Amino acid sequence: MTAKIISFGIQKGGSSKTTTSGIVSYLLSQDYRVLAVDLDSQGNLTELLTGRDVVEFRGKTILEAMQAQNASGYVYQVTDNLHLIAAEDLLATFSRWLYSDFRAKAINDRSLILAKTLATVRDNYDYIIIDMPPALGDQTINALAASDYVVAMFEASKFCYSALGRFLETCWHVKERVSPNMVVAGILRGLIDSRRSDNKFLIGQVKETYGELCFDSVLTRNAAAGRLAITGFENNNEINQAVSQYRDFLKELMQRVEG
Repeated sequence: MTAKIISFGIQKGGSSKTTTSGIVSYLLSQDYRVLAVDLDSQGNLTELLTGRDVVEFRGKTILEAMQAQNASGYVYQVTDNLHLIAAEDLLATFSRWLYSDFRAKAINDRSLILAKTLATVRDNYDYIIIDMPPALGDQTINALAASDYVVAMFEASKFCYSALGRFLETCWHVKERVSPNMVVAGILRGLIDSRRSDNKFLIGQVKETYGELCFDSVLTRNAAAGRLAITGFENNNEINQAVSQYRDFLKELMQRVEG
């Protein structure tokens, strides 16, 4: 098997990238072999999936895997079917390494470090899920270049609406210059408070602007999902409530990916 690589991103914090990446990884792992990749130096996906302090992974993270351009020695087993390549604070030094110690042989080499790294373990999995950082930098460019499919996250705020267009433009540039087979799978609208008229307006505005690129699924704010960082996925008596609305989104995503 050769994994399909799906990344979740937007250059705006608080857009539920990590929660969505974690839940999608968890749900897929019920039936498939999944590798989750934390590409954000905050390490939130690492903490969400393992319940451990990210400092415990120092020296065994995606940073070292990319420097070695080999992921095989940096995979942490969360469950039998769900594995993780962790991140911690020192991932913030990636750009410094990229432009000082790394010797690029071609113009696109710096954009393809992650793709080359994941290629060493890609045949071990059905899906690889990448949680991107909330910024348009070298980590994000590498994530996009490594991806088969990209999900753009949207939370109902004016700042995120402004960021969405710039993020999609970056996707088009990466597709044109580095990764011609990469596809924007769609826009996931989430963190919606249905009682607020501004939320309803912005959700409609995104649909009007981007049309069928939007997933039909719209995620509302969910306290049980918000508590996952505390309660975790295992032995959690509210896990079904936490992930229930993500199941419909995942069906849509799989239709677009497999279709």
